[in-house]
Amino acid sequence: QVQLVESGGGSVQAGGSLRLSCAASGYTYSKAWFRQAPGKEREGVAVIYTGGGRTSYADPVKGRFTISQDNAKNTLYLQMNNLRPEDTAMYYCAAAARWWDGGSLSAHDYSSWGRGTQVTVSS
Repeated sequence: QVQLVESGGGSVQAGGSLRLSCAASGYTYSKAWFRQAPGKEREGVAVIYTGGGRTSYADPVKGRFTISQDNAKNTLYLQMNNLRPEDTAMYYCAAAARWWDGGSLSAHDYSSWGRGTQVTVSS
């Protein structure tokens, strides 16, 4: 399994920005960000195809979040702009050994997970 370590979480006010990073060991075809707020199910945020850079986003973050990667560093990023209180959650990096057409934002499709980094947005 791929080892994943997230960093970059923190507390910001609404409208602010944060950039999350995820350092990975080994190669995978899909890397994604998920989030889970207290009492809610884990939800997919964004996914990227390691080999070609294709991306897909969940509707609540489109236009505000950008997923990217540095393959030389084997690092995944999530740039989060115009943050809202409803973005508050634990954010997880995940990896899968395949790519699905359009990208998968289903947690069931991912076998490797990081421990998460907390993002808190205050109003």
